Amino acid sequence: MKNHIRRMMLSRWSAFFHDMLWVPVSLFASFWLRFNLNSLPSPYLQSFFRILCLAIPVFIIVFWRFGLYRGIWRFASVPDIKRILKSVLLGTMIVYFSAVIIFRMEDIPRTVLILFPMFLISGLSGPRLFYRLLKDRKFNLQKQTGKRTLVVGAGRAGEMVLRELRNSQEYLPIALLDDDVVKHSREIHGVRVWGSLEELVGVVNSLEIELVLFAIPSAKPQVVANVIRLCSKADVECRTLPPLKDQVARKTQVEQIRPFILEDLLCRIVVCLDEKKISGYLRNKNVLVTGCGGSIGSELCRQIAKSDPARLILLDNCEFNLYSIDSELRCNLQDLQLETILGDVKNRERVDWAFRKYSPDVVFHAAAYKHVPMLEINQAEAVQNNVIGTQVIAEAADRYGVERFVFVSTDKAVNPSSVMGVTKRISELYCQNLSRRSKTKFVTTRFGNVLGSAGSVVPLFEKQIKMGGPVTVTHPDISRYFMTIPEAVSLILQAGAMGNGGEIYVLDMGEPVRIKDLAEQMIRISGMEPERDIKITYIGLRPGEKLFEELFHEGESLCITEHPKVLLARSRQVDWQWLLGEIKSLNKAATCRNVSSIACHLCNIVPEYNHIKLDAACANESEVLFRDPVSLYTTRLFSTEEITQSNIN
Repeated sequence: MKNHIRRMMLSRWSAFFHDMLWVPVSLFASFWLRFNLNSLPSPYLQSFFRILCLAIPVFIIVFWRFGLYRGIWRFASVPDIKRILKSVLLGTMIVYFSAVIIFRMEDIPRTVLILFPMFLISGLSGPRLFYRLLKDRKFNLQKQTGKRTLVVGAGRAGEMVLRELRNSQEYLPIALLDDDVVKHSREIHGVRVWGSLEELVGVVNSLEIELVLFAIPSAKPQVVANVIRLCSKADVECRTLPPLKDQVARKTQVEQIRPFILEDLLCRIVVCLDEKKISGYLRNKNVLVTGCGGSIGSELCRQIAKSDPARLILLDNCEFNLYSIDSELRCNLQDLQLETILGDVKNRERVDWAFRKYSPDVVFHAAAYKHVPMLEINQAEAVQNNVIGTQVIAEAADRYGVERFVFVSTDKAVNPSSVMGVTKRISELYCQNLSRRSKTKFVTTRFGNVLGSAGSVVPLFEKQIKMGGPVTVTHPDISRYFMTIPEAVSLILQAGAMGNGGEIYVLDMGEPVRIKDLAEQMIRISGMEPERDIKITYIGLRPGEKLFEELFHEGESLCITEHPKVLLARSRQVDWQWLLGEIKSLNKAATCRNVSSIACHLCNIVPEYNHIKLDAACANESEVLFRDPVSLYTTRLFSTEEITQSNIN
């Protein structure tokens, strides 16, 4: 360590004496050139020494002030040249004005004032650049190891990563590709731009490329997917850099190179939040999160913790999940006031105790059963957890004067075809109509599938790919909306800040993604080719599944809000006493495990849900279901009025 410091100090002092030597050399060269390389007349020689005595202390101060000795000559670049230019020009001006005041510019040729900074800039910059040139040449001659790398993207990001690759022992940059024809056949840091992205396979084969590095941060999803497809076709490893927002400042570009992940393919636009508004209703408040150990609940806890709540209360019925999020938060946020409750949202006594003891000001209700096929065969549990659990928490919020209650719903609640969806829809109706009778602001947020959440298709595909396949997809045309967990939670918090009570906020999910395309991309990300290395098989729609999901019902007119990614769906009102009676009867049916009675009450509360008719339609002719999925679900086979009438009959 001491030797390193000694070498560093020696290097700095050597650079300092080198620069200061150039001050008299440049000044003398200016005078000498002025007199046509002849000897200087005596008066001018005296002027030379007078200016030199003035210039040396000035440039000592200016050079140190501008940090000329913070840079390393081995990596001298444009910023170093800029510092030299600024320091020389400032120093020359100070010397010039000082000479005017002190010497009145007697016997000082005007040309010297022009030539001196030119010579000094050349003397300071030239040796630095020449030294780097020699070192780079020596390094390049020695560096013949590392993965032969093709960089996709010859823009600013490509140039930055290429610069670091050239100084890395792990990578050997061989070529560049870019769709900008102006850059073709040109070179960046000695590496040639061979052509467009479509030429990737040929370049990989001809130059024996071992690694393709994608360096276009602003690329569209189609471009990313195409590069992954071409790399899979060329049978070459493909990696990328994380988005700028995810990059770690203290790490180099090379250190952050990583394999592609699914989020890279979605290329979701970064959500801009009203941080002030979110903090306004969370800061210094007691915030309760139910289902805090789940994928959405745990991320809610992480983001809420950043808003400086007075107390964060965690409630979950899964011991391990509760322990995991509790340990994480205590480790990362030691100043956070944290309370952990192991309990079930259906347990009225436990919920009442939690509200009485901790007096939450804001409640985020994320606890729910959500696995569609599983709930089709466990309908009673779905009703009790998703409907009755929500009722218990909402009633407690109303009874204890909670300021704001945010209910986390799903797109499956829209024209539901599953028990999971219809139970969520009933919970939406209950919260909306309770809000009209309560001082608590009940707000509902509705969104689609979340990447990587428990029970989602992504972890299943990952597991199947690791096992060598096949990857199982229900239908070639099935599609879903997707968003990342942090994005979904950010919009939940934003919607919670906007609501005044009774609203259903629909989060903008972008364009739906075909599950077949998702499976193919995940296979390619893993370095394999669909159908060649991993088979995709179609197993048919599972009970309760749609070909595609909807974000709002035909009776809900969407309105724009102050946030471009959050829409407002107008909700329907129902008779409150009738709704309470139906939910009470539904609870009794669920307690008795009376499945037919459960189905009857579900249809009564949510007319657009008709499990029996939907199943019958699917059973009559599966070809109809698969042939025209759009007409099936946009027209819903039966209008709301028809379903309601059939229930009455």
